[in-house]
Amino acid sequence: MSGRLPRLVCTAAVAAGTVLAPLPAAAVPEPQAPGQRPVAELLTDLRTMYRDAEQATETYNATAEKLKKQRAEVDRLDSALARARLTLHDSRGAAGRLAREQYQNSTAISPYVRLLLARDPQHALDEGHVIGQLARERAETVGRLVGSEKKSDGLARAARKALDGQLTLAARQKKDRDDVRKRLDDIEKLLTSLTPDQLTALAAFEKTDVDKAQQKLVTSGALGEDDNREPSREGDRALRYAVQQIGKPYEWGAEGPKTYDCSGLTSEAWGHAGTPIPRTSEEQWAQLPRVPLKELRPGDLVIYFPKATHVAMYLGDGKIVQAPRTGEKVQVLPIATYPILGAVRPDQAH
Repeated sequence: MSGRLPRLVCTAAVAAGTVLAPLPAAAVPEPQAPGQRPVAELLTDLRTMYRDAEQATETYNATAEKLKKQRAEVDRLDSALARARLTLHDSRGAAGRLAREQYQNSTAISPYVRLLLARDPQHALDEGHVIGQLARERAETVGRLVGSEKKSDGLARAARKALDGQLTLAARQKKDRDDVRKRLDDIEKLLTSLTPDQLTALAAFEKTDVDKAQQKLVTSGALGEDDNREPSREGDRALRYAVQQIGKPYEWGAEGPKTYDCSGLTSEAWGHAGTPIPRTSEEQWAQLPRVPLKELRPGDLVIYFPKATHVAMYLGDGKIVQAPRTGEKVQVLPIATYPILGAVRPDQAH
């Protein structure tokens, strides 16, 4: 990793306060008071609740993206339907004129009889050619009317279907939002039920757990021997953007510039680097090229949990920059903070 990035991280950390300051050293948990739950059990429950809340958040984000696209489709179909109706209006006007002309000429002698009775057959043939041309133009007018009616009807049906889809997605988005809020309320209730001593012990226990996971990952060689790879040009820009957000609060469903959730940070960072990527961590995992952890380079995305419900950006030296969870800020943490599913490289697809 180039020397520029560590300096950038340090500068951002100073500006954000104590984001990068290490947590207090973990102590051995003291015996629990009667009626109190063990710290390990509390941590397991809290992690499960945070994970469920983040999964609900990513579901909400995915629905929001679908709703955004569906609204654009409704707008497109509405515009196309308006144009089709104008064309249909013109076609009906032309058909009306044609009907009036046919009515006015209904007593006229047929072109065949006119040819038999004509003194100048050539003139009659020429006149017949004109009549044939008019007949073709009339047929084309009728054809345009029929085509305009079919197109208008088809667009009207598509517009109604798209609008129904938009309403369905809007209802689903409300349900997803309510689900997130309920899960966050559950987390808040659990945290407010704990004593200050329990909260301190919980933070210390979690740090110890993360330190052990990080040590195990590093000593296993999973990150490879050479962990000083240079980022790509796009990766460098994306990483710089992410680092500049250090200290900003986590907020579910947020894409910046003041607050972020985990995938909001990574998608915005790569978008600013000129490489748009999917909005949610699930889609980032599903659609972007995967890379082995041994080949990680700064700017790559690290995906967490079996259902790909969390994402962070690799900083180098076994560290990530991420928007962790509700109540915390964008910060630098060990790569093993959560169970790793894998990694993806956004610019490898281009």
